[in-house]
Amino acid sequence: MLTDYYELLGVERDASADQIKKAYRKAAMRVHPDVAPGPDAAEKFKQVNEAYEVLSDSEKRSIYDRGGDPRAARGGGGYGGGGFGGFQSAGFGEGFDVNDLFGAMFGQGAGGRGPRSRTRRGQDALVRLELDLSEAAFGVTKPLRVDTADTCSVCQGSGAAEGSEPQTCETCHGHGEIVQVQRSFIGDIRTSQPCPTCRGYGTVIPNPCLECDGEGRVRTSRTINVKIPAGVATGNRVHLDGKGEAGPGGGPNGDLYVELLVRQHPTFKREGDNLEMVCRLPMTAAALGTEITIDTLEADLPASDEQDRTVRLEVPAGTQSGTRLVVRGRGIPRLRGSGRGELGVTLLIQTPTKLNDRQRELLQEFARERDELDADGATVSSKEHKEHKGFFDKIRDAFN
Repeated sequence: MLTDYYELLGVERDASADQIKKAYRKAAMRVHPDVAPGPDAAEKFKQVNEAYEVLSDSEKRSIYDRGGDPRAARGGGGYGGGGFGGFQSAGFGEGFDVNDLFGAMFGQGAGGRGPRSRTRRGQDALVRLELDLSEAAFGVTKPLRVDTADTCSVCQGSGAAEGSEPQTCETCHGHGEIVQVQRSFIGDIRTSQPCPTCRGYGTVIPNPCLECDGEGRVRTSRTINVKIPAGVATGNRVHLDGKGEAGPGGGPNGDLYVELLVRQHPTFKREGDNLEMVCRLPMTAAALGTEITIDTLEADLPASDEQDRTVRLEVPAGTQSGTRLVVRGRGIPRLRGSGRGELGVTLLIQTPTKLNDRQRELLQEFARERDELDADGATVSSKEHKEHKGFFDKIRDAFN
């Protein structure tokens, strides 16, 4: 372990929480850069603050004592925002600014943060875009209309009316904050708060732009062309850098996130990178075997090649209902990879629901040829024929 936090604070390893707090206060006063100037003063003060952040937290201290990384504890990952966060937990009070304390004690101005800028980055925006399955599969560029904030074209983001400009605040004289002085046993303590007149900006706009009411941006609607990559699915997002809301005061735009929603297709169902469909066949075609032609997803694209719009499939004789045939490379293009999934075609054998006398006669003759009916047209019930009862027996039973 490179840094001994106990040694930094000057306490024993079994020190109590109160002992650690008192030691931290003394060490912070001793090594603060305003008290002990030097090239490494800031680093020493940061280390002392870091030591207190760890040792004052029971979970972090336990991890540290075991030789682990205390930043792995819940809430870890940083030490006091630059080395000053521990003063509140050390007993100086909620909302107290340690810079005010040392500035007051050693003759510096309170706060020192200065006015905040009117120019800020705009917020990110999220919009949703619906796509057809073919658009999601093969990619598309679609226009998207977005209601958002845009930089005011009249004042160009300054917020001031034409011919005027922001002026220095007379209350805070451009500092953006006002200082209050309180006497204490350690001397005058100066505290600062944002100026109520300029709200911390240090400037006021006496003649605001009438178009944007001094904000530097207006609500508007604009159209953006969004390029959708091939293979996207519902829930995927497209990130458009700098296409979000314009920032106040002429600040840069935020980002735009486009969340995609893929509509259901009347024929195809998507399963990952595969497409699934159902094809209905007459029972005679399934029994005798046939060749069928089905439309692919490319048929939804007007600009696709004619040869890609259909595919022919061989259906073997005796095919049963529920058989799935596979066409490789006709599914969805892979979003992060090469190639495409497969097209699965599930065959559903259709049984006729209405027969005329001639059809019934032919079907019975067919069943009799297969020794599935006796001479009177009754069902054969012998054991060996029971084993052969199947599709056509069920058809006959249904009609009888």
